[in-house]
Amino acid sequence: MTQFIVFLLLGLFFSWIFKSYRRFEQGPYSTRDFKNITITEEAIARSELGLFVGLVAKVAKADGHVDALEAELISNMFDDISQVYPQPTHARGLLKSIFNKEKEHADNLDAMAEELYTQVKRRDPKQRYQLMAFLVHLSYVDGELSRDEAVMLERIATHLRIEEHALTEMMNQFATMGRGGNSSSMTLSEACTILGVQELDEMPTIKKAYRKLVKQFHPDVITASGASEDYIQEATVKVQQINEAYELLKKTKA
Repeated sequence: MTQFIVFLLLGLFFSWIFKSYRRFEQGPYSTRDFKNITITEEAIARSELGLFVGLVAKVAKADGHVDALEAELISNMFDDISQVYPQPTHARGLLKSIFNKEKEHADNLDAMAEELYTQVKRRDPKQRYQLMAFLVHLSYVDGELSRDEAVMLERIATHLRIEEHALTEMMNQFATMGRGGNSSSMTLSEACTILGVQELDEMPTIKKAYRKLVKQFHPDVITASGASEDYIQEATVKVQQINEAYELLKKTKA
């Protein structure tokens, strides 16, 4: 009986490893899709995910700045996306370079969004809704949507052929979430519980816990298509709660 349990546990363990590997082989984006790409900035910038990173850059900078939480989520996005390219570490650096260049100008937004639609519809037309949801998520993650962000989202949605009512529904869902509460309603004890820290912990410890949790719960655009329709919304609420707890603890340590 003991031997059977051991074999069962080993089977489950290797199954988990296999599924983790296959996430990048059979998910909405596969390593097979990019295995023949030349790992240069120009080639990645023209690829589907490179175009998406360019749009993320423009949306993130639409309100004039990229805040700390947005930067954290974008860093995690680089980690996720780079895994489907050959030479992931090198690809990550190139994705970051593309982001930094594209965030500085919006004059090519329409052409970039149109090209992204062209590439997405060839492979999986439904994926454009998940990509759009990620962009809306990024716009609302700080708790509010600026007019410039709204206009940019509408332009991108038009090029991705996202119906007006579908975009409105997305935006309403994120808007009604607020920030998972507000700092006046969250207690210090609750903030510590959310981050898994103690009130006496110093900021380096708190920041480490914060970054670990944001990485754990951030919406992963690579695997999002296989999840339920509420996946990104649920991730947004969790990330907002984590960020609220972190901001509250930062104030107490100031």
